[in-house]
Amino acid sequence: MSEFDGLAEGFLAMLRNERGASEHTVRAYTREVRDFAAYLGKTLGKDGSIAAVEHLHIRAYLAELYGRGLTKASAARALASVRSWFKWLAKEGKVAQNPALLVSSPKRPQHLPRVPSMEEVNRVLTSLEQPVGRARNREEQEDAGAWPERDRLIFELLYGCGIRNSELVGLDTTSIQWQNDAVLVRGKGKKERLVPLGDEAAAAIRAYLPLRESRLMAAGKGGLVHGGALLMNLRMRGDCRLTTRSVGRIVKAIALSRGLPADVHPHTLRHAFGTHMLEEGADLRAIQEMLGHERLSTTQRYTQLTVAQVQRVYDETHPRAN
Repeated sequence: MSEFDGLAEGFLAMLRNERGASEHTVRAYTREVRDFAAYLGKTLGKDGSIAAVEHLHIRAYLAELYGRGLTKASAARALASVRSWFKWLAKEGKVAQNPALLVSSPKRPQHLPRVPSMEEVNRVLTSLEQPVGRARNREEQEDAGAWPERDRLIFELLYGCGIRNSELVGLDTTSIQWQNDAVLVRGKGKKERLVPLGDEAAAAIRAYLPLRESRLMAAGKGGLVHGGALLMNLRMRGDCRLTTRSVGRIVKAIALSRGLPADVHPHTLRHAFGTHMLEEGADLRAIQEMLGHERLSTTQRYTQLTVAQVQRVYDETHPRAN
């Protein structure tokens, strides 16, 4: 094993054990850092030293990624991983400075996804008392539309609280803080935040919990009634927790059956949460806090101002508008 490979594995072990990064983050960093370590071994030789790595090597690596057909977005993710690796290496005293800081991030085109209107989302939510329709296969039958109370709760929490899919399936029954009218959400890096719980989401939880309890009792898993996962899979397998993949199927099946575009997914509802709140005049920093963004710039990219809103703000605030 070369020095590059060994230091890469040390960084990845730190991510898994010390920082408590999510599985998705660890997988992404593992792929990117190992690939760059292999590139360094090929470029500088198996006996090469990490201290010899310069920003020119990193730029050449990005050029190779483009040569493989990777997009600017993929190259930017790879560069971000390399930067984090060298930041750790500098902290550990393996390098004098972080050469990746001298490499500019590829400029990515901003593709804002279409966000369903407030009317469209409300129409879907008020229609969820009706069955979604016959599932196309056994996998869908297990998840989509077979438990309407749970499915409504999924939509209410994704749209009503603006949480991520991973945060949704990570909720336990103890995450609901009735006394504070809030949900305790564990976000990226296991950082916790309180998100307001709206009346409709609270009503959906109350309608769902008795059914959750009866299904657990019938499956002989009564010990999970007052603890464990909030959202359960239908067959009560394992710890009964619903997966992000199942949530994605449920959201897509319901969206299609209610006339929404085929590209609607759980993150679309989170995006709609931020966009609709902004349209209604919510403070951008408050939205940032609820979404769990570390940087306000992330929230600014994440939400989108409609042309109508921009025009309305101009008309209402500019002294020469009228």
